[in-house]
Amino acid sequence: MLHIALQALADLFTLERLGYLALGVLVGLIVGLIPGLGGVAGMSLLLPFVYGMDPSSAMALMIGIMAANHTSDTFPAVLVGVPGSAGAGATVMDGYPLAKQGKAALALGASFTASMLGGLFGAAVLFAVLPVFRPLILSFGSPELFMLTLLGISTVAILARGRMVKGLLAAVFGLLLSTVGAAPASPDYRYTFDWPYLTDGLSIALVAMAVFALPEFIDLLRRNKPISQVTDNLTTGRFDGAKEALKRPGLIVRSSGMGALLGAIPGVGGSAVSWIVYGLTARMARVRNKFGKGDIRGVIAPEAANNAMEGGQLIPAIMFGIPGSGTTAVLLGGLVLVGLQPGPEMVSDANLPVVLTIVWSLAVANILATGVCFSLRNTVAKLCLIPARKLVPFLLVAVVLAVYQHGRDWGDIAMLLMIGAFGWFALRAGWSRAAFVVGFVLGPPAERYLWISMGRYEFDWLARPGVIAIAIAIIAVLFAGLARGKRSPAVPVPAGERVLESTGSAK
Repeated sequence: MLHIALQALADLFTLERLGYLALGVLVGLIVGLIPGLGGVAGMSLLLPFVYGMDPSSAMALMIGIMAANHTSDTFPAVLVGVPGSAGAGATVMDGYPLAKQGKAALALGASFTASMLGGLFGAAVLFAVLPVFRPLILSFGSPELFMLTLLGISTVAILARGRMVKGLLAAVFGLLLSTVGAAPASPDYRYTFDWPYLTDGLSIALVAMAVFALPEFIDLLRRNKPISQVTDNLTTGRFDGAKEALKRPGLIVRSSGMGALLGAIPGVGGSAVSWIVYGLTARMARVRNKFGKGDIRGVIAPEAANNAMEGGQLIPAIMFGIPGSGTTAVLLGGLVLVGLQPGPEMVSDANLPVVLTIVWSLAVANILATGVCFSLRNTVAKLCLIPARKLVPFLLVAVVLAVYQHGRDWGDIAMLLMIGAFGWFALRAGWSRAAFVVGFVLGPPAERYLWISMGRYEFDWLARPGVIAIAIAIIAVLFAGLARGKRSPAVPVPAGERVLESTGSAK
């Protein structure tokens, strides 16, 4: 596998793919500055452009967004005390007090360095598990693959975060929407209502942008506030923060390890990871009384964990087709758009180079994002000053143009508005939009594998050991979601304090 990995690295450093990776990093850095927008909306914006690209270039673009978002989200967390994404929630605890003490450059420097090292750690973990899981995954047949899609859909019990019934209903709506168009095993059209536009079904790019991006833009416009009022010079002492991070290799390795491990558990999310790691770091520290008042360790630990988490989240997403967050759900949609099926097929000989491109893209994107943040920190920080009323119209135009260029049909615009209205309702009512997208993405493969299994084995496939084992896992996931809902009932979060619920909730 080593020679394939080296070839994937060489392919990534071609001018075209490196350009796509840099574009993804740029978009990820920008969306990370806007509280509540996050990597999910950023990835959704570029989904229409992924269609027709070669798989490696498409993954470089999307992984660039995914990796960079958790680097730039530190800017609003430190400068304003509002996390740019759910994962930066714990960074606020000590990053913002440091900024108020005139040490914003120190906090940002430490954060960027920890983020880069954590991201490299996560990429290394993803690469290390490939040889371990690959033989097991390749032994799966259509019955096991069908059960894996059900396991992926069952993760909505976790993604719904205390709202299990709403999460399951959202997933059912996603499943129903995925059945629009031609049936896979019969010459029938379903739910087209005699509208020719619907005969080909709906694009994951359109659905993701309508559900994730539009509602967040509307909320930003409604609040109509600039992200930050801080205009201090952030150059002085910028490398002191990097030195502070590098002086604590044990803290970075421990935090990155916990981040990657927790990220591999579907549904844990960036917010939970950062707070768990922050709490454990404070508990294990010899001197604890500075945490929450400007302790640099309280910045380093959650930032390292956040970026390492991305590598962990990609393990179940790529190998089993199980999205553990909103970003990985959109990433699975991107794989489908370029003709790849998330799950065991991804680690076959034909698709292994794409997986290794994802690993290398994750590593290089973290380095590139850190370099940009270090060199352009004053310029990037000024983007936080743009009022929402000036920013949102450009974003809305970008969404409409992106959707229209994908199919060049006015029906795309109509469906964008209709599904966007549902997305806004889901946002305001506390329904899991990530669960909806999971249902939409996994609906077609679930139906296809079920037809194949029934055609080959009738009902005998239900007695296969792998099917039984996965069924037990599904039951365990559902019971865990039910128990979690009883222990921690969902509490509505004010719109001004909310970040995308698909990746966690701000604390």
